[in-house]
Amino acid sequence: MTDPDHQAASPQALRGLLRADGFAFVAHRAMQDLLGGMADWAAFAASWNDLGPDDYLAAKGRQRRRRHAVFAAGPEGPFERREHQPHYQSLDYNRLQGGIERWFEPILPEVAEGASLQGILRFARDFFTPLAPQVARWHVEVHQFRIEARAGLAGEPTPEGVHRDGVDYVLVLLVDRENIESGTTTIHGPDGRLLGSFTLTHPLDAALVDDARVFHGVTPVTPRDPSRAAHRDVLVVTLRRHE
Repeated sequence: MTDPDHQAASPQALRGLLRADGFAFVAHRAMQDLLGGMADWAAFAASWNDLGPDDYLAAKGRQRRRRHAVFAAGPEGPFERREHQPHYQSLDYNRLQGGIERWFEPILPEVAEGASLQGILRFARDFFTPLAPQVARWHVEVHQFRIEARAGLAGEPTPEGVHRDGVDYVLVLLVDRENIESGTTTIHGPDGRLLGSFTLTHPLDAALVDDARVFHGVTPVTPRDPSRAAHRDVLVVTLRRHE
């Protein structure tokens, strides 16, 4: 269930929630208005059918597929795609897969340069920058995730458990949900106390997170109909001040 105290429609109200509590939920209709036109959305969403396997999960389940890209951006202006590079988290932030360089297949150029992803990147940068006006340059990472679920094998959106990403801000955007149950996002304080929860159920439902202040996790997903394929597709955009 979505926490009605932590959803809003305007950027100003959403920033108020992040300043007060460290997170906010944005319903799909409001998010569509915030993002503006995305003429290539159908092709953008279809690109989740062409993700590579996450080979780092080992026994925790190979039901996660992904692509990854890194951009650099100032407080305004264009986004510069950087050379393909690994995703790295320290063990402080990822006890399951931290401390190693993880290489994933790159996000395809037509996806990275398309109207949908570029609009999402601009929104994320323009939304979060007023919360950190001292930042002159952002390191932006983009992750396409597909979590698959099968009969007898739940999909784990966050196999590392409740965690922080080790960045400044996080945008999680639902792209598609097919034949799945659960997948509830939970937000926790540093002491583990539950601060709120919501489930991204419609394409463009989104979560905005101040990663320095709160922890987040997502409950495992299971097939509604075990005889059919089931998946949860999300885009995750993280912003960290460039050092």
